[in-house]
Amino acid sequence: MSDFLLELRSEEIPARMQAGARADLEKLFRKEMGAAGVAVGEVTVWSTPRRLTLIARNLPEATAAVSEEVKGPRVGAPPQALEGFLRKTGLTEDQLTERDGVLFAISEKPGRATADVLAEAIPAIVRAFPWPKSQRWGAASISTESMRWVRPLSGIVAIFGEDLVACEVGGIASGYATRGHRFHCPGEITIGSVSDYQEKLRACHVIVDHAERQDLIRTKAKAAAEAAGLTLVEDEGLVIENAGLTEWPVPLLGRFDEEYLEVPPEVIQLTARTNQKYFVCESDGKLANAFVCTANIEATDDGARIVAGNRKVLAARLSDARFFWQQDRKTKLAEQAKKLSRITFHEKLGTVADKVERVAKLARWLVEEGVVKGADADQAELAARLCKADLVTEMVGEFPELQGLMGGYYARAEGLPDAVADAIADHYKPVGQGDDVPTAPVTVAVALADKLDTISKFFEIGELPTGSKDPFALRRAAIAIWRLLEANQIRLALWPIVAGQIMLRGDATVMDDVVKEKFWSKSRDAICAEYRWDIPHNRFPDPLETLSVVADQLLTFFADRLKVQQKEAGVRHDLIDAVFALGGEDDLVRLLARVHALQAFVGTEDGTNLLAGYKRAANILKKEGFEAASTRIPRDCEEDPFAAVDDPDVAYAMRERAAVQNTLSYTPEPAEKALIDALDAAGPKASAAVAAEDFAGAMAALASLRGPIDAFFDQVTVNDADQAKRAYRLSLLARLRDAVHGVADFSRIEG
Repeated sequence: MSDFLLELRSEEIPARMQAGARADLEKLFRKEMGAAGVAVGEVTVWSTPRRLTLIARNLPEATAAVSEEVKGPRVGAPPQALEGFLRKTGLTEDQLTERDGVLFAISEKPGRATADVLAEAIPAIVRAFPWPKSQRWGAASISTESMRWVRPLSGIVAIFGEDLVACEVGGIASGYATRGHRFHCPGEITIGSVSDYQEKLRACHVIVDHAERQDLIRTKAKAAAEAAGLTLVEDEGLVIENAGLTEWPVPLLGRFDEEYLEVPPEVIQLTARTNQKYFVCESDGKLANAFVCTANIEATDDGARIVAGNRKVLAARLSDARFFWQQDRKTKLAEQAKKLSRITFHEKLGTVADKVERVAKLARWLVEEGVVKGADADQAELAARLCKADLVTEMVGEFPELQGLMGGYYARAEGLPDAVADAIADHYKPVGQGDDVPTAPVTVAVALADKLDTISKFFEIGELPTGSKDPFALRRAAIAIWRLLEANQIRLALWPIVAGQIMLRGDATVMDDVVKEKFWSKSRDAICAEYRWDIPHNRFPDPLETLSVVADQLLTFFADRLKVQQKEAGVRHDLIDAVFALGGEDDLVRLLARVHALQAFVGTEDGTNLLAGYKRAANILKKEGFEAASTRIPRDCEEDPFAAVDDPDVAYAMRERAAVQNTLSYTPEPAEKALIDALDAAGPKASAAVAAEDFAGAMAALASLRGPIDAFFDQVTVNDADQAKRAYRLSLLARLRDAVHGVADFSRIEG
């Protein structure tokens, strides 16, 4: 058993590509060796800006011999078949083996030296390497068949044990020699084996282990800040990037002029981080006029000239940022907002100004109707009208990451209320799973209105996410809406809001009252019954008939996103389906409360047994054609005492019970009577509890059915020969099904 070392040395590899390259190198190595029958155990992969290194421990010296078997014709087959098989295998008839009347060609394939396998694998790995971007170089680059690499490949070290693995790729032959630090030790270094590789490079100012360089940067950057009485602002992404830019990292602390601190701290940090890869520091919780850069050499003057040079470059960047800050504040946000009419939001949805108009209307309504409590309606509308104004500022043009945040700073600078400034700054939140969820009422109103408008309008024009593609981040918007509703316990019927936003046009102010009256303030069923009215047809989407389809589609999309979001919290997706299947549930807070109660219930013994009883009842009813029975009794019958009941399912259940009670022609068995009494008690209790949103109470009412339904199935024959008994008992199972469906559709629950 011997260790194998492979180093692929090149010009500087971009830091952002190194993690992927390490994973790809190991994957390709294991693939090539596995295909050759070499068992691979522990593999270590390192990277620096100038090299990728792979170390495989304890590889066998040779592959094992392999016996290959090829099936031939049957004994007694036509001579032509046998001759063809012998030509194919290169054997004679007496070399074939007979087994169960079939001829086989069995040959022993000898093992191969692992060094030979490696010599073939290395060129294959290099040529198959999947760099995100790569290049050709030199005279050979005129051919499209020439080798590609992320940057010009300059050397290959391939050693198995202490022996060279001789190979050649694109004119570059493998060898024992590598090179150290570009400045400290630019000459060749001879590597003897895996055992001396890392330490020989370290002696030549190259720390080949990327994780070690990262630890060094964390430690020394923090120490440099603390030595100056400051606190380093930790940034793990910047640690990894600096480690990918240096082979011998040396963190150094520098200072910039205090006058630049008038610029918002986020701007300074983003300027230092994005443009220069610098860490920033704080003093007493506030940004300090200090930075930490990471040099790649051990300077003789302790880095004084390096710091001075970096200070000049950073000063130029901060000077630009301060200019943008000063220029932008000369124009009020309201004036900036007028420029939004020149920016297209989407070719089918108008301008950003149109979007802002819609968001402002919805934000105000959310506050006025008490959906978002504790906010001032005027402030919510003002914040919504100004929330996108910073998109046309110089600062956001330079740093798009600061959109929203800069608007908040500009709003505060011109004296607008803090609630308005905060809403402008935070209205994009929450952006990701780890992002803070706004709780300030004005901010919540604007953030919610903005996301509801975005998702509604893109669904209106059919721009739905497909597979892994979601160019308008609608999945993220759906999760953000849910998190806003949950964190602030906002009770909002989504369907009418979505339908209203689909109808609303930013430039059609005449629509305000129509949308508020016929959409936002009504139920889904009322909207579906009334969405044709005496407004000119060209005011609405065409075809108008698609409104309910789109809104239903969007509600399903919310359910799917909710499943994904709740999966991490341990909530079962089938339980969400079971509640959504009831229809008409578009209050996500209420829905999840019902789901949580359902999950707690089905996890109990009562819940498990009731689910089993329900499914048995449902199967019997399905087999007997006892589905959609509510359509069998006309609702418009004048003699029908239940004709005034709006819900057809409730009306049917009431008719069925009355009919059964009036036509019962036999004395029910004890278990049958017990189920009747249990349904009489549990049904109303469960319904009342659901109406009061006491879902735990509804589950408790259903739990009382567990014993009676078990006894019913044990002691009562449902499909009795007596047709009257059979019909009555089927009606009892239908009552059980209806009672359970008042809480959730148990047919959607797995198990």
